[in-house]
Amino acid sequence: MPPTFEYAKQVIQSAEQWGYDTTLIAELYLNDIKGPEHDSLEAWSTAAALAAVTEKIEILTAIRPGFHNPAVIAKMAANIDQISKGRFTLNIVSAWWEEEARQYGGVFTEHDDRYERTKEFVDILKGLWTEDTFTYKGKYYDIKNARLAPKPAQALTLYAGGESERGKQVISSICDSYVMHGGTVEEIKEKIQDMKNRRKAAGKEPFSTFGMAAFVICRDTEEEALAELQVITDVKESSGYAGYDDFISKSQLERQIQLYDYSVSNRGLRPHLIGTPEQIADKILAYEKEGLTLLLLQFSPQLEEMERFAKQVIPLVEEKRKHSRVYLAPANSNH
Repeated sequence: MPPTFEYAKQVIQSAEQWGYDTTLIAELYLNDIKGPEHDSLEAWSTAAALAAVTEKIEILTAIRPGFHNPAVIAKMAANIDQISKGRFTLNIVSAWWEEEARQYGGVFTEHDDRYERTKEFVDILKGLWTEDTFTYKGKYYDIKNARLAPKPAQALTLYAGGESERGKQVISSICDSYVMHGGTVEEIKEKIQDMKNRRKAAGKEPFSTFGMAAFVICRDTEEEALAELQVITDVKESSGYAGYDDFISKSQLERQIQLYDYSVSNRGLRPHLIGTPEQIADKILAYEKEGLTLLLLQFSPQLEEMERFAKQVIPLVEEKRKHSRVYLAPANSNH
């Protein structure tokens, strides 16, 4: 899977044809999968270019406040949203990779300070997107009588994920959607309920989306899928795990992870979407039952496995969902 724009364009245009709704573009200046010495696309110029060559897919692009001026990002986001005709959204990431910040001049402070910066950053984004002139003075940023035009084509949705107490407090108060690392059905159920409670306590409207990262291995038989899993998780220490130590030491995680979990990003193996199309479809519906509404799927190789999922798993999910709802509806139901 080459880290090139041409490949990214092929993937996203194919995703549109196959019925995918959203694509996540990670903001990483160094390659945390293959290693820092390998190529890595810059997220925002890639997002703008992809916005111009797509028509309907949502482009969810990560932003890490410690690397950016919020007023400039507000301007860039509004412009990309105009290019995409209202298909641009943001994933707010408070960051974890200290070495990357050192190499690229990013600000990297203690954990809770990073979330305080994030809150100010988002306050400025929202102010500039909605007000004719905007002034803000905080601990980290000072904006005076700033004007932003054109405004975004829509009210941009803000996604974010975090497991620390401070992270969940901030996300509950300033973002619209909550995204999670991969977890079991029970783990995700608990997280969704916790964030629903926090959101209500914050006096905000319910989150519009609950999402989860998941790595998919779909094969004709379970044995074939498990054999591929063995290949993927036969990991050894290498430059490809350059961010691993920072990830587990600079983040405040609810559940500690092992190198096995880091063999794909965002603990994507924990949902165990591994097996036959039937097995994977059943597991997806189990998550949906507990309130999950978005899967941020990972595949390898991306293009080929994304097509397999679209043709073999998505139709099964839709069929099972239809029959499940008919079966579960009470006989006297008017819904």
